[in-house]
Amino acid sequence: MSYQARFRVWRGDATGGDLVDYTVPVNEGEVVLDVIHRLQATEAGDLAVRWNCKAGKCGSCSAEINGRPRLMCMTRMSQLDPEQPVVVTPMRAFPVLRDLVTDVSFNYAKAREIPSFVPPADLKPGEYRMTQEDVGRAQEFRKCIECFLCQNTCHVVRDHEENKAAFAGPRFLMRVAELDMHPLDAAAEAGIDRKKTAQDEHGLGYCNITKCCTEVCPEHIKITDNALIPLKERAVDRKYDPLVWLGSRIRRRGA
Repeated sequence: MSYQARFRVWRGDATGGDLVDYTVPVNEGEVVLDVIHRLQATEAGDLAVRWNCKAGKCGSCSAEINGRPRLMCMTRMSQLDPEQPVVVTPMRAFPVLRDLVTDVSFNYAKAREIPSFVPPADLKPGEYRMTQEDVGRAQEFRKCIECFLCQNTCHVVRDHEENKAAFAGPRFLMRVAELDMHPLDAAAEAGIDRKKTAQDEHGLGYCNITKCCTEVCPEHIKITDNALIPLKERAVDRKYDPLVWLGSRIRRRGA
């Protein structure tokens, strides 16, 4: 059943902008992205919006809908009150390029800072063996589509621009946790201490586990419970382990 929806869409660029009101037809079964496309076709041909798959798998159409970070292609109009205007704005944590498109290059810069998986020296490709439990743990984190909604909603990034230099954000701390949990990752043998770098270089201590990242994840990854909290626990264990402390003192004296 069709109806006329009121949309308030943010229009502007890096220099500024404002919400613009539109009235757009909505058909049964449609998602917000369908309506945005209709708006482009009928009233706002120059509206900038980023999208690709329209199936909730590419992470491109991230925005804020009625103040909540969401994927436009996964937000059904039937979930929203037809009596109220639908307010669509760009992700607030990242600089606006134009209209609903933001500059998310911050995230790719953070991704490059994390050392990749280190293959075990004594195993060749095809010889890797893992338990199903380890596979299942890593598979949850691999579901991430890099929509960056978790990065956008994290108040450490969202409300404090000055933190961006020191804080990787939940998506990339989850990546560190995934690698640190990997039973075949030989980072330690290569001189990489993932727990220490998570704390010292990627800002793990900034996270205060409010679970806002988990709440907006479209893949329902338990980012806080299954990645960030366990990583914090292991980082603290390492930092305050008396054997680690004693070993560092011995090495210091030997130097």
